Amino acid sequence: MANNINRRLFLMAGCMQGLGIHSALAKSKHLNLSIKREMIWNGRNDEITWFHPRACVIPHKPDPIVLMNCQSITGSDVFGQVHVSITRDLGKTWSDPQSIEAFSRRDIDGGLQEGVCDVVPLYHSQTGFVLAIGHNVYYKDGKLTRPSTQRFPAYSIYDPQKQTWTKRKKIEWNDPRSTAMYTCGCGQRLHLDNGDLLIPFSYTPIGRTDRMVGTVLCSFDGETVKIKKSGPELKLPVKRGLLEPSIIQFDGLYLMTIRAEDGHGYVTVSKDGINWREPKPWSWKNGDPLTMSTTQQHWINHRDRLFLVYTRKAEHNTEVMRWRSPLYIAQVDPQSLCLIRESEQTVFPLIGDGVKNGKHVARMGNFHTTQVSPEESWVTVGETLPDDGWKGDTLLARIR
Repeated sequence: MANNINRRLFLMAGCMQGLGIHSALAKSKHLNLSIKREMIWNGRNDEITWFHPRACVIPHKPDPIVLMNCQSITGSDVFGQVHVSITRDLGKTWSDPQSIEAFSRRDIDGGLQEGVCDVVPLYHSQTGFVLAIGHNVYYKDGKLTRPSTQRFPAYSIYDPQKQTWTKRKKIEWNDPRSTAMYTCGCGQRLHLDNGDLLIPFSYTPIGRTDRMVGTVLCSFDGETVKIKKSGPELKLPVKRGLLEPSIIQFDGLYLMTIRAEDGHGYVTVSKDGINWREPKPWSWKNGDPLTMSTTQQHWINHRDRLFLVYTRKAEHNTEVMRWRSPLYIAQVDPQSLCLIRESEQTVFPLIGDGVKNGKHVARMGNFHTTQVSPEESWVTVGETLPDDGWKGDTLLARIR
């Protein structure tokens, strides 16, 4: 009963230095954001915990349609089939998740099953389709396994007029740097004005344990994604290296934020989206670095200002795995590419005791950001409580 009361109260509660890059949008005063939190699905009480909720906007009048991919979670990286849910009233109501046949598991040699996870949908205005890209993943006897088989991006295309999905396809990339794996799951990508795609990849060749990141420029004709050009790689050979990059275009520049495994998250900048400067750890404007632990970060371009959504170590989450709660947002200083400390706000608070009982605090490290309108952006996240049967709610934060 006490937990349910806490949940109701919760839902009611409403640097990189010396780059030589200057922004015309640099502002001395940060925005004080309004954050309204809602529950989409009550996975703590229902049979299914909907995870990886990643949304995109489809233009439509009078209100846009928002499509969201999601999938169940029952163990560490053990995901069910990818589903889709749609809202036509800006998130007031959501359709029941429907399975997408293109992303179903399929049997392959050696008693393995191949599935798809980490799917990110994005509307492609030149074709009028939604392109949903994830990556393949392997299971054996119901558990995640990592065979020598290559991992790669898998995608399906949604036609909003016919409300149909195409068969699964693979983004082909015959690059010697990607012989073991190349993925773009969970990452923010860009659909450019000419219809091309700019996609950040994490990749590694056979025989190397750490991953590198870089971007690829792709064409998309409504049927097939083809790589036209790839850029040089960025490296950080610590544990698994650099993971889950996300990119955004802001004030004439391209920016990329990167998950790493050395106690930091990283940021870098590019003038063309292909060639990137050496990444630097995220820090506050005074130079103090943020302490992070192998967890993704994502961007929001909100009301002509740039924000980062992230997790970090704090005094009240020391025993939460990888400090994956609470979920924070802070404004990025576009001149120095550091975070403005006084702008930091909590998107979703930590519920429970993150010092004495961290195992029973819901983790929120897998999330997504969506700009729904010029006035409103969303953060969607699926909680997980591994020590409580992998239960967790699916949550939405409206940022205005």
